[in-house]
Parts: sequence; structure tokens; C-alpha cells
Amino acid sequence: VIVAFALSRVLGLAREMVIGQQFGTSGELDAYLAAFRLPDILFQLVAGGALGSAFIPTFSGYLARGDERGAWRLASAVINLVLVFLCALALLAAAFAPLLVAKVVAPGFDPAKRALTVQLMRLMLLSPVIFGVSGIVMGVLNSYQHFLLPALAPTVYNLSIIGTALFLSPSLGIRSLAVGVVVGSLLHLAVQVPGLIRRGVGYSLILGLDDPGVREVGRLMAPRVLGLAVVQINFLVNTILASGLADGSLAALNFAWLLMLLPQGIFAQALATAAFPTFSELAAKRQVAEMRGTLSATLRAILYLAIPASVGLFALRYPIVQLLFQRGAFQESSTEAVVWALQFYALGLFAHAVVEILTRAFYALHDTLTPVLIGVGAMSINVVLSLILIRPLAHGGLALANSTATILEMVGLLLIIRRRLEGLESGRLLDFTLRTVLAAGLMGFGVSWFAAGTHGQSILIVGGGGIALGGLIYFVATLVLGSGEVRALW
Repeated sequence: VIVAFALSRVLGLAREMVIGQQFGTSGELDAYLAAFRLPDILFQLVAGGALGSAFIPTFSGYLARGDERGAWRLASAVINLVLVFLCALALLAAAFAPLLVAKVVAPGFDPAKRALTVQLMRLMLLSPVIFGVSGIVMGVLNSYQHFLLPALAPTVYNLSIIGTALFLSPSLGIRSLAVGVVVGSLLHLAVQVPGLIRRGVGYSLILGLDDPGVREVGRLMAPRVLGLAVVQINFLVNTILASGLADGSLAALNFAWLLMLLPQGIFAQALATAAFPTFSELAAKRQVAEMRGTLSATLRAILYLAIPASVGLFALRYPIVQLLFQRGAFQESSTEAVVWALQFYALGLFAHAVVEILTRAFYALHDTLTPVLIGVGAMSINVVLSLILIRPLAHGGLALANSTATILEMVGLLLIIRRRLEGLESGRLLDFTLRTVLAAGLMGFGVSWFAAGTHGQSILIVGGGGIALGGLIYFVATLVLGSGEVRALW
């Protein structure tokens, strides 16, 4: 799973490199990113993480009881309900797109930029409908402990956008990216279908509103939708605030965000995806001690990878952005804008990774409300800090607000899950974290010294050499400090 997620993230990075080369941090790219916001909100609220976190435990429960027929009845009803809701919402959003862009999504855009945003949004509204079905298929396969095809699905999505950006942008311009999104969503679904067929699809044309399983999914999903709505509102606030800044600010913020998500996606999402069904099984069997040990071990593993990633991304932010993006339409000014935001996002990378694991533990316990309440508080802080920090720090203030809020969210979730599981091997976890921070600090000093000493050299030497040296220093330091996670990960 980690290999598949790594491939997806590498291709995601390649996608952003191609987009940067073709469009830089231009006003056109701002329009595309603003247009993407509403389709993404629809998917996330109706069929994204909210549905997955509610669907997998319920579907897995049917399988654990040997009721495969009931499981497929549940999957069929959920697919049909999602299709009905998403089609209706997408049509409404397309009809009111001009008003939504002008008054809600990007009020700071000029008329030409708003018109382009509307065109792109209407085209991309097809994607959440397709992704809705694909997301449920992913949940079904994960419940059967099949992870490969769902993990590969984002790869074909990224390849679609890369292909359209390279080959269609000369004729379609920024519209090529919207075409890539729609085609990619179709491929995202298609690549998973063979895995579904091998497990004997039991689809039926029902809505199942009176089905107990459907109602359980709805019960678990409701608070999660509220939490995701707050997160999406936060992203929307970022878009609104950035639309009033200089051209390219939204694009720079997006490049920095995706760079921060690269290691987070490879490590945290892969571990969380693989651990979630195990958490769910242990919770269903009420094996609290085993779940406590599994969660603690998973947290140690993710901290071992995420803390040095935070330090390394901060220390090498400038050469990394230059190495990956600075070509074509992506000029020095674009690099400086992305680096400005990236340094603030890097501070919260480790917290994003830990939150990814902790929320899965709560979902496995059939508790979707607690992460929502903590998330609501954290995102409220995020919005307030964004309004305060945007004036002195421009788009960098939005990144710093996000990191601060996520760190607070992580602390809140840790305190509650520790009480819920009657401990979390806290002494061992704290000792390990201190050793990891020390090793990462040594790595940071070494990398900073290397970057300063090679200033003016080839960016491949500065960036690539800095990453390699940082990895070596960290690995040796953790061995010397006696970190067992080095051997466990191997």
C-alpha cells in the first residue's frame, strides 16, 4: 500500500510540476483552483471521507457476521443514494455557478477571471458524481482487505491530468486541466472494477431507506459531515481571502499545500488506510489492550517518518521548490511565493500525519462525533488566525494559521483517545518522540549547513544532496539513540 501511495504521490508531484511548467502561478491557474473548490466540497460532504468512515465499519460488520448478502444490499443502497444526491446537487450548482463564483467562491476576481471560473466549474461538476461511486467501491474493496487497486486508483487520475496538461493545453489552455479531472475520475472508478468483479458483485437497484445498515451509515456519517463541512468552509475561506491578494497567491498556496501533503500522503494516509480495518476489527471484538498497542505502534511509526519530513521540508524549502517547479512559466517570483507559504505549512506536517491516524481510531470505535467537535474547534481557530495573519504575512499567514490549528487538533485528539483506551503507552511514546525530535534536529542542522556550503552550486546538488544527506544523518542518529522503529519499519 505504501508503494502504491508513494507512486500516486510521485505522480501527483509530477502533475504539479507539469501544471507549474505550463501555467506558473498565473491568474488562469487561480481560476482553475477556485473552480475546483465547489466540486470538491460536493464530493467531500456527500461521498468523501465522511461516507468512507461510516461505510467501512458498517460493511465490515456484515462481513464479520457472515452476512455477505446484507453487505451487498447495503453497498447497493448507498451507491444509489449517493448518485441521486450528487446528481441533484451538481445540477443545482451548475445552474447557479455565476452567482456562487461572484458572491461566495472568489468575490475578489475580476469579471473575466470569474467567467473563466464559471466555465471550469460547470465542466468539473461531473467529477464528484463519478468519484462518489468510486469512493464506495474503494470502501468495499478495503473491507475485503483488498488495498492494491484502490491505492492505484489515484495514480491513473494523476496520469489523466498530466496527459491533458501536456497534450491539450496548447489548444485548450487551462480548460485542459478540467478535462483531465473528469477523464481521471472515470479512470479512478474503472481501475477498481476488476477487483469488485472478482468478489462477485451483488448490486441491486434499491434505495434501502428502511434498511438498518443504511440508517447506521447515516447515523455515523452525520457528525462527520458536519466536521468536513467546517474543514471545507475553511478551505473556502482561504480561497475567498486569497482571491483578494495579488495574482498567483492562490496558486502559490496550492503548490505549497500539495508539497506538504506529499510525505503526509505517502506515510500517513497509507498507514491509516491499512490500519483502519484492523482498528475496526479490534474495536468490534472489544479487544481494548490490543487496539491500544496497535495504535501506539502506528503512532510511533508515523512520527518516526513525519517529524524528520517536517524538519527537512523546512530546511530545504527553497532548493526543493526550485528543483521541482522552477521551469517554463514557473519563474523565480513563483518560487519565492511558494517558499513563503511552504515554510509555514512544514511546521504542521507531523500534526497532519498524526491526526490522520487518530481519526481512524475514533471511527473504528464508531465515534465520529468526537473528531468532529475537536475539528470544529480547530478549524474555527484556523479561520480566526487566517483573518489576523493574512495582513502581515499575506498568503503565508493562511498557511501558518492552518499549521497552528492542526497542532492543537492533534493534542486534543491524543488526550481524548488516551482516556478512551485507558492509556496509550504514553511513557514509551513520549520517550520515543523526544529521541525522534533530537535526531531530526541534528538532521536539520546538518542539512542547513550543507545548503549554506553549497550555495550557488547546481540545484540538483543542493536539493538532491541535501535530501540524501538528511536521510543518512537521521537514520544514523536514530540508530545511535536506540530507536526500535528503524528496525520495525525495515
